[in-house]
Amino acid sequence: MTEVKKGDKVKVEYTGKLEDGSVFDSSEGKEPLQFEVGAQQVIPGFEKAVEGMKKDEEKEFTLKSEEAYGPVRPEMVQEVPRDKLPEQPEPAVGMMLMMQAPTGQQIPAKITKVEDGKVTIDVNHPLAGKDLVFKVKVVGINDPEEPKADEAKESVANGEEKKDDDGCGPSDCSSCAGCQ
Repeated sequence: MTEVKKGDKVKVEYTGKLEDGSVFDSSEGKEPLQFEVGAQQVIPGFEKAVEGMKKDEEKEFTLKSEEAYGPVRPEMVQEVPRDKLPEQPEPAVGMMLMMQAPTGQQIPAKITKVEDGKVTIDVNHPLAGKDLVFKVKVVGINDPEEPKADEAKESVANGEEKKDDDGCGPSDCSSCAGCQ
């Protein structure tokens, strides 16, 4: 059976928890997470842990913060003059703001302190400095992509009729009449 390797496109079901057992993210009730191994689309430790797994294999692993979102970086905590923030809503400890980086990227920032004329914000990732526990199941490795509804309609319009497993096409139900 094929093992996940660099360059593979994989689909995984997962649950991510903190060490205290609280869930911070999960694919439950959603589509599986899809990513290309080696393309840096997920945190490094997650990618490494999935490499070598087989389809339908389940695994639980713990990532140290360095393999996940890194340590808390003190330089990412800054004081900002109160007048640099919008007048409303009034800043409060724990409030989340969206800051814009020079590149235009939106970055979440958490207010950690409010004092006269200044506000302290933390732009570290909310999971920085935390060890993460993941339960993962590989549900697909290099699965062929299903055509989108528009693509399927387009291929039929171009005379490229898609046949079902039983040989029926969308305009040929004479053989079974089962799809009407």
